[in-house]
Amino acid sequence: MSKKIGYGVLGLGIGRYHAKAAFDMEEAELVAVCDARPDRLEKHKREYPEMYPDLTVYTKYEDMLANPDIDIISVATPSGTHAEYVCQALRAGKHVLVEKPIDITLEAAQSIVECMKDTGKKVACVFQNRRTPNILAMKEAIDNGRLGKLISGEFSVNWYRTDDYFADGGWRGTWAMDGGGSLMNQAVHTVDLMQWMMGDVYSVRSVMGLYNHDIETEDMTKSIVTFKNGAVATFTSTTCAYPGLSTDIGVHGTDGSIELVWGDVRTWKIRNESEEKMLEEEAAMKSGEGLANTATGADPNKVGGHPFHVQDIVHAVMEDRDPYVGPVEAMKALRIILAVYESAKNGGKEVVIG
Repeated sequence: MSKKIGYGVLGLGIGRYHAKAAFDMEEAELVAVCDARPDRLEKHKREYPEMYPDLTVYTKYEDMLANPDIDIISVATPSGTHAEYVCQALRAGKHVLVEKPIDITLEAAQSIVECMKDTGKKVACVFQNRRTPNILAMKEAIDNGRLGKLISGEFSVNWYRTDDYFADGGWRGTWAMDGGGSLMNQAVHTVDLMQWMMGDVYSVRSVMGLYNHDIETEDMTKSIVTFKNGAVATFTSTTCAYPGLSTDIGVHGTDGSIELVWGDVRTWKIRNESEEKMLEEEAAMKSGEGLANTATGADPNKVGGHPFHVQDIVHAVMEDRDPYVGPVEAMKALRIILAVYESAKNGGKEVVIG
């Protein structure tokens, strides 16, 4: 095999999972990590002693960008800084994997697209919930038309966060750096799954409020989402659901319904299919033994979570192909979220996305 792909990680909050995935990957070499907070760097060294002393540690991003051994950088910093750091990496000749959301404004996200085009480098965005085994099975069933014409959906992210969580780092729950609250930060993955499964969104009508946290932004949103195909869904996000409940997803069509709770099957019913087949399929999904249970193994097509995205961007560079989720695709969830905020700030008026 030729030279391994050099990997660097900026931000060791969620970024520590990127670093672990790169460290574990045969085709990559974790070269460096960077964080402006010394406490984060010390914590990372305690948690992953096997990565040291070979790992180079930076506190200044420009120093890491100057390292010629790094081919790819994961950007895992506060959401409102993503575009700035991504574009700096691209201009320095690096490919990039950026955490969700791609940024907090469409203008910033579009700047990533333009910078990617200008430099010819690759950009991927993290939406690892697409790789959850039963999510893959649900997506396949919908795409194959087994549910018939889509009619309705329900998507609920009923989580809980303390004020200490928002205080850590000083950026969460702010409009300037987080871009929102429960919807932009916690529920962005489920917004992505909603549009990925049900199709392009036409419009939203929304309300939001701040009920139980000392933050600038919202901690609850509720929306009615209309799709271009005529289907309608409800979407709820909150960080007030003590002590922290589930993420629920349901999609209903003329020929069937599928409901998942935390990725586990609650309902798997499809018209004109034998009861025996449905029971077998539902049991397989519930046990994790279904065809979509591909979250293990060395094949990048059989890996979930952050390891999948790290492997995907490495292989995209090696094979000179587009990554699994590029910036244009990642902007779809951002566009929906911003429309929800616009609607809620204007008394729940319908906001047409396209």
